Amino acid sequence: MSELLKETSIILENERALIRPLVASDYEHLLTFSMNEPDLWHFSLQGAAGAENLRKYIDMAIQDREKGISYPFIVYDKLADSYAGSTRYYDIQQTYQTLQLGYTWYGSDFQGTGLNKNCKYLLLKYAFENLGMERVEFRADHSNHTSVAAMKSIGCKIEGVLRGHMPNGHGGRRDSIILSILKKEWLDTVKSNLEAKLRAV
Repeated sequence: MSELLKETSIILENERALIRPLVASDYEHLLTFSMNEPDLWHFSLQGAAGAENLRKYIDMAIQDREKGISYPFIVYDKLADSYAGSTRYYDIQQTYQTLQLGYTWYGSDFQGTGLNKNCKYLLLKYAFENLGMERVEFRADHSNHTSVAAMKSIGCKIEGVLRGHMPNGHGGRRDSIILSILKKEWLDTVKSNLEAKLRAV
């Protein structure tokens, strides 16, 4: 990650969403999800179910930002006037102009409401148009059909599946599906298509 990105406080917002850097005190904003909706992390490689796990999740995310290998955010839903979840840039390769967008989760009340599309729009726009990325990659558990459908709906293209890629947290290994958006695709069609979907929500 560039020193500029490490030092920058990235705040992204539109009429629906506010995305700002995750800080330690956000534990209080996210605790209700951790205590009441443990299934949010069923497909995640790093879970945050339970108070202790949430503390570790946030601490590790902040440490990774300090190391320059990720940039975690907390998401605020302006329509609901409530914090909704978290997401991040990670595996940031400034030399190759690529990054991954993931570790995304929202409380169940915020799923399917259009919040995710607004957040993805803001994050993709910043990645391509401010950070100068040429490729944004997404990964998910291949069996997480809801997540895969959401990524396809914003314009991601499926590239393939890594078999037995990572431990799944349930005693087995998961197949990871790889999707991506290229800068040319963003500028040519994905951006305008996503903007049209946001207007329709």
